Formats: sequence, C-alpha cells, structure tokens
Amino acid sequence: MPEYDRALMAMRGRIGAHVTHARHDPRETTAAARAALLNKFDLEVDPEGVLAPDERARRADQARKAFYARLAYSSAVARSKRAARRRES
Repeated sequence: MPEYDRALMAMRGRIGAHVTHARHDPRETTAAARAALLNKFDLEVDPEGVLAPDERARRADQARKAFYARLAYSSAVARSKRAARRRES
C-alpha cells in the first residue's frame, strides 16, 4: 500500500469538506448522525425504556456532558504529552 503525506491528505479532506458544505446544508447532511448520537445517550441511561421521558432526558443530558468532558480531558492529556515531547527535543 503506498504511503501518503499526512499533510496533503488533510488538505484533500478539507477541500472535500468545503465542497460538500458549499453544495449542501451541513445541518441536513449530519442530522442522522446527530440523532443517532443523542439516541446513544438515551439507550445508555435507559436501555429498557422504563424511565419517564423527562428523567431519561435529564440523565441522557448528563451522559452527553460526561462524554464530551472525557473527550476534552483526553485532548488535554494528548496536547500536554505533545508539548512535553517538543520540550525534550
């Protein structure tokens, strides 16, 4: 398999994203994905569907916040490690 320059591949990806967003409303192209992600949190907190809708929504909101907080934490750790490697070089 040929090796690709990561920077060039990133540029190509950005070009493709710009073209897609120029031709289509991004809210429409990502609606199904956003709905699936929100549904994931509903199923995570109430897999049997026994909770009242307002309680399920409250818990799903907390699960969503925890998910994004974990992402932010992982990102901060990764940035810190990269910065440490740069300082060592």
